[in-house]
Amino acid sequence: MPTRLLCAIGVSLWSATTAAGQAASPSALPGELRAHVQDERFGIVSSIRGLPLGVRTELLTLFGSATLDIAEPDEAFQATGTSADSRPPTRRLVAAGCSYRDCLVYYERGGSPSTWRVALFHWTPSATTFEWGGTAPGGLKTIDDVRRAVLSGTIKSSPGPW
Repeated sequence: MPTRLLCAIGVSLWSATTAAGQAASPSALPGELRAHVQDERFGIVSSIRGLPLGVRTELLTLFGSATLDIAEPDEAFQATGTSADSRPPTRRLVAAGCSYRDCLVYYERGGSPSTWRVALFHWTPSATTFEWGGTAPGGLKTIDDVRRAVLSGTIKSSPGPW
């Protein structure tokens, strides 16, 4: 009897460990956040400097860098991941928008191939948190395009690289 019990426990632990080790499948924006994005009025933010300070700080954390490694929409950046220049940023802002409590940031990340990412932040004057983000299609031009892509499920959550 004890041998069977130990075998059953071992199989259960092995199954749980295997399930926990599998990567989570990408998912669309969760319901509560979906309501925020759907109901909010996002004002256009045309510059990194136009984002709330807390959002810029959270981008630093998300990027894992000491400096905000993202160029303005019309500035040069490392589109191919390498550059002979004086190390321009590896990311470039494409579109951003903020409401009174949330910000959506859509940017291109250089490399081979380039990727596009969206990040959703909840912000207040006292605290800002990264809420959700994922890989996005290229070619979105406006914050309304980004919002539609998020709400349609086109953009799925995914881990970095950010």
